[in-house]
Amino acid sequence: MLPLKDSPVSRRFPYVNIALILANLFIFFQQLAMSESQLHAFVFTHGLIPNHLFGSLAQGHLAVALAPLVSYQFMHGGWLHVGSNMLYLWVFGDNIEDRLGHAKYLVFYLLTGALAGLAQALTDPAGLMPVIGASGAVAGVLGAYLVSCPGARVLALVPVFFFLTLAEIPAVIFLGFWFVLQIFSGFASIGMEIQVAWWAHIGGFLAGLLLVGLFGKKIECK
Repeated sequence: MLPLKDSPVSRRFPYVNIALILANLFIFFQQLAMSESQLHAFVFTHGLIPNHLFGSLAQGHLAVALAPLVSYQFMHGGWLHVGSNMLYLWVFGDNIEDRLGHAKYLVFYLLTGALAGLAQALTDPAGLMPVIGASGAVAGVLGAYLVSCPGARVLALVPVFFFLTLAEIPAVIFLGFWFVLQIFSGFASIGMEIQVAWWAHIGGFLAGLLLVGLFGKKIECK
Protein backbone atom coordinates (compact mmCIF):
# COMPACT_ATOMS: atom_id res chain seq x y z
CA MET A 1 0.00 0.00 0.00
CA LEU A 2 1.23 3.46 -0.89
CA PRO A 3 0.04 6.40 1.26
CA LEU A 4 -0.96 9.59 -0.53
CA LYS A 5 -2.40 11.74 2.27
CA ASP A 6 -3.88 11.48 5.75
CA SER A 7 -6.88 13.08 7.39
CA PRO A 8 -5.43 15.04 10.36
CA VAL A 9 -4.67 18.73 9.75
CA SER A 10 -1.47 20.08 11.32
CA ARG A 11 -1.78 23.15 13.52
CA ARG A 12 1.73 24.43 12.76
CA PHE A 13 3.81 24.53 9.60
CA PRO A 14 6.16 21.47 9.49
CA TYR A 15 9.44 23.33 8.97
CA VAL A 16 11.61 20.52 10.31
CA ASN A 17 9.83 17.76 8.40
CA ILE A 18 10.26 19.64 5.13
CA ALA A 19 13.89 20.42 5.98
CA LEU A 20 14.55 16.71 6.60
CA ILE A 21 13.02 15.80 3.25
CA LEU A 22 15.07 18.45 1.47
CA ALA A 23 18.26 17.34 3.23
CA ASN A 24 17.70 13.73 2.17
CA LEU A 25 17.01 14.76 -1.42
CA PHE A 26 20.03 17.09 -1.50
CA ILE A 27 22.39 14.33 -0.33
CA PHE A 28 20.82 11.85 -2.75
CA PHE A 29 21.44 14.19 -5.68
CA GLN A 30 24.99 14.67 -4.43
CA GLN A 31 25.39 10.90 -4.53
CA LEU A 32 24.11 10.82 -8.13
CA ALA A 33 26.80 13.30 -9.12
CA MET A 34 29.62 11.18 -7.66
CA SER A 35 31.78 8.81 -9.62
CA GLU A 36 31.57 5.12 -8.72
CA SER A 37 34.76 5.29 -6.65
CA GLN A 38 33.65 8.49 -4.90
CA LEU A 39 30.26 6.98 -4.08
CA HIS A 40 31.86 3.81 -2.74
CA ALA A 41 34.14 5.81 -0.46
CA PHE A 42 31.25 8.06 0.64
CA VAL A 43 28.98 5.15 1.55
CA PHE A 44 31.69 3.22 3.39
CA THR A 45 32.76 6.35 5.28
CA HIS A 46 29.34 7.63 6.34
CA GLY A 47 27.19 4.51 6.21
CA LEU A 48 26.54 2.41 9.30
CA ILE A 49 28.90 -0.59 9.33
CA PRO A 50 28.06 -2.87 12.29
CA ASN A 51 31.61 -4.19 12.69
CA HIS A 52 33.04 -0.67 12.81
CA LEU A 53 30.30 0.53 15.17
CA PHE A 54 30.92 -2.12 17.81
CA GLY A 55 34.68 -1.98 17.31
CA SER A 56 34.69 1.76 18.00
CA LEU A 57 32.47 1.30 21.05
CA ALA A 58 34.78 -1.42 22.39
CA GLN A 59 37.75 0.94 22.04
CA GLY A 60 35.88 3.78 23.78
CA HIS A 61 35.69 5.97 20.65
CA LEU A 62 32.14 7.13 21.32
CA ALA A 63 32.04 10.01 18.81
CA VAL A 64 33.43 7.82 16.03
CA ALA A 65 30.82 5.15 16.83
CA LEU A 66 27.84 7.50 17.06
CA ALA A 67 28.46 9.67 13.99
CA PRO A 68 27.40 6.98 11.44
CA LEU A 69 24.21 6.35 13.44
CA VAL A 70 23.15 9.81 12.28
CA SER A 71 24.82 10.13 8.88
CA TYR A 72 23.50 6.79 7.56
CA GLN A 73 19.96 8.16 7.86
CA PHE A 74 20.51 10.68 5.05
CA MET A 75 21.88 8.32 2.39
CA HIS A 76 19.92 6.21 -0.09
CA GLY A 77 20.55 3.48 -2.61
CA GLY A 78 18.25 4.52 -5.44
CA TRP A 79 15.19 6.45 -6.60
CA LEU A 80 12.68 3.96 -5.18
CA HIS A 81 14.51 3.90 -1.85
CA VAL A 82 14.56 7.66 -1.36
CA GLY A 83 11.17 8.23 -3.00
CA SER A 84 9.25 5.80 -0.81
CA ASN A 85 10.94 7.02 2.38
CA MET A 86 10.26 10.67 1.62
CA LEU A 87 6.64 9.98 0.66
CA TYR A 88 5.98 8.28 4.00
CA LEU A 89 7.76 11.10 5.82
CA TRP A 90 5.73 13.72 3.94
CA VAL A 91 2.40 12.04 4.75
CA PHE A 92 2.98 11.19 8.41
CA GLY A 93 5.79 13.39 9.70
CA ASP A 94 3.94 16.71 9.87
CA ASN A 95 1.50 15.45 12.50
CA ILE A 96 4.29 14.19 14.75
CA GLU A 97 6.11 17.51 14.43
CA ASP A 98 2.78 19.16 15.31
CA ARG A 99 2.58 17.07 18.49
CA LEU A 100 6.19 17.42 19.61
CA GLY A 101 7.17 20.86 18.39
CA HIS A 102 9.95 21.64 15.94
CA ALA A 103 13.07 21.10 18.07
CA LYS A 104 11.81 18.01 19.89
CA TYR A 105 10.68 16.48 16.60
CA LEU A 106 14.18 16.80 15.15
CA VAL A 107 15.71 15.11 18.22
CA PHE A 108 13.02 12.42 18.16
CA TYR A 109 13.58 11.72 14.46
CA LEU A 110 17.35 11.40 14.77
CA LEU A 111 17.14 9.36 17.98
CA THR A 112 14.68 6.81 16.63
CA GLY A 113 16.77 6.59 13.46
CA ALA A 114 19.88 5.90 15.55
CA LEU A 115 18.07 3.24 17.61
CA ALA A 116 16.80 1.68 14.39
CA GLY A 117 20.33 1.48 13.06
CA LEU A 118 21.51 -0.08 16.31
CA ALA A 119 18.74 -2.69 16.10
CA GLN A 120 19.85 -3.61 12.59
CA ALA A 121 23.52 -3.74 13.60
CA LEU A 122 22.74 -6.10 16.48
CA THR A 123 21.37 -8.68 14.02
CA ASP A 124 24.83 -8.92 12.38
CA PRO A 125 27.46 -7.40 14.71
CA ALA A 126 30.35 -8.52 12.52
CA GLY A 127 28.78 -7.23 9.32
CA LEU A 128 31.01 -5.22 7.00
CA MET A 129 28.36 -3.97 4.56
CA PRO A 130 27.10 -0.43 5.23
CA VAL A 131 23.48 0.17 6.20
CA ILE A 132 21.98 3.33 4.65
CA GLY A 133 18.59 4.98 4.44
CA ALA A 134 16.02 7.02 6.33
CA SER A 135 13.59 4.13 6.70
CA GLY A 136 14.49 3.46 10.34
CA ALA A 137 13.80 7.06 11.33
CA VAL A 138 10.65 7.10 9.19
CA ALA A 139 9.55 3.93 10.94
CA GLY A 140 9.97 5.80 14.23
CA VAL A 141 7.58 8.45 12.90
CA LEU A 142 5.09 5.72 11.95
CA GLY A 143 5.25 4.20 15.42
CA ALA A 144 4.64 7.61 16.96
CA TYR A 145 1.76 8.23 14.55
CA LEU A 146 0.06 4.98 15.57
CA VAL A 147 -0.30 6.12 19.18
CA SER A 148 -0.75 9.83 18.38
CA CYS A 149 -3.41 9.62 15.66
CA PRO A 150 -5.15 6.23 16.02
CA GLY A 151 -8.42 7.60 14.64
CA ALA A 152 -6.84 9.06 11.50
CA ARG A 153 -7.57 7.78 8.03
CA VAL A 154 -5.05 7.29 5.24
CA LEU A 155 -5.81 7.66 1.54
CA ALA A 156 -3.69 5.02 -0.16
CA LEU A 157 -3.06 3.23 -3.42
CA VAL A 158 -3.95 -0.40 -2.76
CA PRO A 159 -3.09 -3.29 -5.11
CA VAL A 160 -6.09 -5.42 -6.07
CA PHE A 161 -4.90 -8.32 -8.20
CA PHE A 162 -3.16 -6.60 -11.14
CA PHE A 163 -4.66 -3.14 -10.56
CA LEU A 164 -4.21 -0.24 -8.16
CA THR A 165 -7.21 1.38 -6.54
CA LEU A 166 -7.68 4.30 -4.15
CA ALA A 167 -8.97 3.43 -0.69
CA GLU A 168 -9.36 5.29 2.59
CA ILE A 169 -7.97 3.08 5.33
CA PRO A 170 -7.95 3.60 9.12
CA ALA A 171 -4.42 4.48 10.21
CA VAL A 172 -4.45 1.65 12.78
CA ILE A 173 -5.03 -0.90 10.01
CA PHE A 174 -2.61 0.72 7.55
CA LEU A 175 0.26 0.95 10.05
CA GLY A 176 -0.56 -2.37 11.70
CA PHE A 177 -0.37 -4.12 8.33
CA TRP A 178 2.90 -2.30 7.56
CA PHE A 179 4.46 -3.41 10.86
CA VAL A 180 3.33 -7.03 10.54
CA LEU A 181 4.87 -7.09 7.06
CA GLN A 182 8.19 -5.83 8.49
CA ILE A 183 8.16 -8.52 11.20
CA PHE A 184 7.40 -11.27 8.71
CA SER A 185 10.12 -10.03 6.35
CA GLY A 186 12.59 -9.61 9.21
CA PHE A 187 12.24 -13.20 10.42
CA ALA A 188 12.19 -14.52 6.85
CA SER A 189 15.50 -12.75 6.21
CA ILE A 190 17.37 -14.49 9.05
CA GLY A 191 20.30 -16.42 7.64
CA MET A 192 19.85 -14.89 4.20
CA GLU A 193 22.07 -12.39 2.42
CA ILE A 194 19.70 -9.46 1.84
CA GLN A 195 19.93 -5.73 1.27
CA VAL A 196 16.79 -4.53 3.07
CA ALA A 197 17.27 -3.49 6.71
CA TRP A 198 14.03 -4.99 8.02
CA TRP A 199 15.19 -4.94 11.64
CA ALA A 200 15.90 -1.22 11.39
CA HIS A 201 12.25 -0.79 10.39
CA ILE A 202 11.09 -2.90 13.32
CA GLY A 203 13.44 -1.23 15.81
CA GLY A 204 12.58 2.25 14.63
CA PHE A 205 8.83 1.60 14.79
CA LEU A 206 9.01 0.23 18.33
CA ALA A 207 11.27 3.10 19.42
CA GLY A 208 8.82 5.65 18.07
CA LEU A 209 5.88 3.84 19.62
CA LEU A 210 7.49 3.74 23.06
CA LEU A 211 9.35 7.06 23.17
CA VAL A 212 6.94 9.57 21.67
CA GLY A 213 5.16 10.00 24.99
CA LEU A 214 8.41 11.17 26.60
CA PHE A 215 8.79 14.00 24.08
CA GLY A 216 5.41 15.67 24.27
CA LYS A 217 1.89 15.33 25.59
CA LYS A 218 -0.66 13.70 23.34
CA ILE A 219 -2.83 16.00 21.25
CA GLU A 220 -5.97 15.05 19.39
CA CYS A 221 -5.39 14.63 15.66
CA LYS A 222 -8.16 16.31 13.66
